Amino acid sequence: MPRGKVLVAQGGGPTAVINQSMAGVVLEARKFRNVELVYGAYHGVSGIVNEEFLDLTQETSHNLEMVANTPSSALGSTRDKPDLKYCQEIFKVLKAHDIGYFFYIGGNDSSDTVRIVSEEARRADYPLRCIHIPKTIDNDLVGNDHTPGFPSAARFVAQAFMGANLDNAALTGVYLGVVMGRHAGFLTAAAALGKKFPDDGPHLIYLPERTFSVDKFLADVKTTYEKYGRCVIAASEGIHDSKGTPIITQLMSQVERDAHGNVQLSGTGALADLLCDEIKNKLGIKRVRGDTFGYLQRSFMGCVSDVDQREAREVGEKAVQYAMWGDRDGSVAIKRTGFYSVDYQLVPLESVAGKTRVMENEFITDSGTDVTDAFRMYLRPLLGSGLPDAYRLRLNKVAKILNPGK
Repeated sequence: MPRGKVLVAQGGGPTAVINQSMAGVVLEARKFRNVELVYGAYHGVSGIVNEEFLDLTQETSHNLEMVANTPSSALGSTRDKPDLKYCQEIFKVLKAHDIGYFFYIGGNDSSDTVRIVSEEARRADYPLRCIHIPKTIDNDLVGNDHTPGFPSAARFVAQAFMGANLDNAALTGVYLGVVMGRHAGFLTAAAALGKKFPDDGPHLIYLPERTFSVDKFLADVKTTYEKYGRCVIAASEGIHDSKGTPIITQLMSQVERDAHGNVQLSGTGALADLLCDEIKNKLGIKRVRGDTFGYLQRSFMGCVSDVDQREAREVGEKAVQYAMWGDRDGSVAIKRTGFYSVDYQLVPLESVAGKTRVMENEFITDSGTDVTDAFRMYLRPLLGSGLPDAYRLRLNKVAKILNPGK
């Protein structure tokens, strides 16, 4: 077991439980006598190359526990997507600071960064243990039953649509909520867990795993509106046509792009507004409202799954245990072992890095506009305890006197 310092960093979008993983790493690492110091990189990999480190050895266990229960990334994050040259700079800094253990909490890009840094260390014959710790609200990491951060965000989405459905039932019309998810529809599909009665919304769910047609969408809305007198819709920001082109590009004359050249899907309400305009203009429905579930679902206070908190802590702890007692680098993966229990495995970095998981076919109905009971059974235990429930009055109607025939 080599001596040295531990470095932990957080990357990508913040979540409600990412600090649990960070605290898990710090508290577990401080138990090992061979660990000299525990550092945190301030703002992810950009903090590493700029040598912006915090000495977490000096942090009290009490405050670490308080921070663990606080959403968002306590160490700060970054959207930098390191290439080989960038990772070589990361390795130089790690070597200069005598870092023996590198833990990076993040999603697909973060796992790829860990893979490249690990390869650089091996080429230089430098003793560095590199472990990727899973995190993403999109739930799109290959090799995982689910990913920390997703259950809490899913809980938010389910409860938000539960409320939107109640609102829509009171003042009927069409409501459309656009949810994060460029390639994977897990988070959008979570809207279905807010349904209690058969006529509850969301009545239509559109996922990036299925081709989206504006004409079919309008036909679906029309049919649903005529059936229920209202319509609640959950749509993923990543819905696309048969060629893979995002629908937003078909409806907008000019689109924004992010730093990596991708069409800007998050942080804009354009897709919801454009789809609502299509409904108003083509179907003639007057009361149409749209929302975009942007950053709110990532770090929402008071809507955190206790299951998510527990597992996010454990993946951090297991990462340290694999690093100290194991003989290889890797990515910690959550594996479901029962209903409901999980175990943790260390899988090869190359099996996770740069890959994207999408919703399995068994989770999506043949119509492509709803989820199956298999998905509901998959997600329900992840949402944690104390999920609220909605009730309605029984329609014991009183007979009319003045207009009995109406």
